[in-house]
Amino acid sequence: KAILNDKDGLKDAPLLSHFALFELSNYHKLIGLTDVAMNIAPDLKEKVGIIGNAVTYMHKIGYEKPKVAVIGAVELVNEKMPATIDAAILSKMAQRNQISGCIIDGPLAFDNAMSKKSAEHKGIISNVAGDADLLVMPNIEAGNVLYKSLAFSGAKLAAVILGALVPVVLTSRSDTEESKLNSIILAAVS
Repeated sequence: KAILNDKDGLKDAPLLSHFALFELSNYHKLIGLTDVAMNIAPDLKEKVGIIGNAVTYMHKIGYEKPKVAVIGAVELVNEKMPATIDAAILSKMAQRNQISGCIIDGPLAFDNAMSKKSAEHKGIISNVAGDADLLVMPNIEAGNVLYKSLAFSGAKLAAVILGALVPVVLTSRSDTEESKLNSIILAAVS
């Protein structure tokens, strides 16, 4: 609660957000995941803040221009799926430098973000598809399910809260001791 207090808290950014970094056995590099634990149903403005927090942090840990995949259930804009509309807007905002320091594409379904072959099969031409550094989830439900699925499948991970004046570790109670230690190490750079 001390961190969240708007008056006397430890917030450094307008928005706190959760960031996890995974090492997957079947992906060619580390993959970031945001936000799976802080912002329940972020609107467009909040998603801009979540991306900003994650990209700023990724710069600190050595990513020059992270490739950001904004995840949706499908890779096409569908007016009945608000997450796809937000993803398309975020992508266009990055093209127009309203969001900088990264390359954004979306909407991308999870398989397109993680597999060039899947993206090519669906005719998706993208610098991000199959080579994403960061997955931006549409809401906490989708994000938390993916986080726990990856953790349960044996992925190595670390998780932190971004946007605070001090390092903050936030893991799932069911995360391994190794994940908790990795999170402390990741927080030390935040």
